[in-house]
Amino acid sequence: MRRWLAVTLLAVCVSAVCVSTPSLSAQQDQSESKRKMVTKITPNYPGLARTMNISGTVKIEAVIAPDGTVKSASMTGGHPLLGQAAVDAIRRSKWEPSPRETRELITVRFHPE
Repeated sequence: MRRWLAVTLLAVCVSAVCVSTPSLSAQQDQSESKRKMVTKITPNYPGLARTMNISGTVKIEAVIAPDGTVKSASMTGGHPLLGQAAVDAIRRSKWEPSPRETRELITVRFHPE
């Protein structure tokens, strides 16, 4: 009984985030940033997420050094299967130089093309 319930809940959760089109892409938005992103790296869509047709939004909080490199980045919200790809892309991105370290909130959207 417990196993059946777990399988049913998993199926409901997966179907809630699935989309019907197999072609997926990713995009970064800087809706709440103070500094301009100079080099935007587009995240690679994870294979498992592509297979399951998962789309959604991932929110990343990044600490940017004065020279524009990313000191740290962590996922603050979004689908776990998409999170690591978004964090990896943000870590490779570059921002304009600034006199001090800043904290940026970035939204990465994974959606059907």
